[in-house]
Amino acid sequence: QVQLVESGGGLVQAGGSLGLSCAASGRTVGVYAFNVHAMGWFRQAPGKEREFVAAISRAGASTFYADSVKGRFTISRDNAKNTLYLQMNSLKPDDTAVYYCAAHPGGLTTIAKDYDYWGQGTQVTVSS
Repeated sequence: QVQLVESGGGLVQAGGSLGLSCAASGRTVGVYAFNVHAMGWFRQAPGKEREFVAAISRAGASTFYADSVKGRFTISRDNAKNTLYLQMNSLKPDDTAVYYCAAHPGGLTTIAKDYDYWGQGTQVTVSS
């Protein structure tokens, strides 16, 4: 079983920046286990469906972003630390949502139902 714990959310003004982290842990997780999982970030705003934000391949060589965040957000990972990151710059009020990290035991994917493990989410609020 893999546990994912997000951190770094908070309140920020429009145009500001926030960095999110997602730490993976669990009895079956080691350096090897983390780096066989592609990782992704999703978000869900009140009254809306969960949407894809960004994804990164197992070794970190490939990334993919939703059009709405491209050029503003950067996804990265440190497999030695079992940690996933999302750097968010030039934040907009429309970025307000609960952000979730997720792990998929395979290649990079943007499809939420492909992901087997999910964190509990961290709130990001962008004020205008």
